[in-house]
Amino acid sequence: MINWDQIEGNWKQLKGRVQVQWGKLTDDDLDVVEGKREQFLGKIQERYGIAKEDAEKMVDKWEKSADDSWFSK
Repeated sequence: MINWDQIEGNWKQLKGRVQVQWGKLTDDDLDVVEGKREQFLGKIQERYGIAKEDAEKMVDKWEKSADDSWFSK
């Protein structure tokens, strides 16, 4: 299973996948976040107008779906 450290370390590579999942996030949002989970959650809350708990659930589900195929070799 992929952990958040791997996601953060490969953030630039994963930005496309993030934008597919959360289309309201801009390139600038993703650049500011730089893979930091708490900032990422904050941007999702801000753009989608949802509670932190809801953002957490969405990100947890997305994170659990991550696998090695997400990272180019």
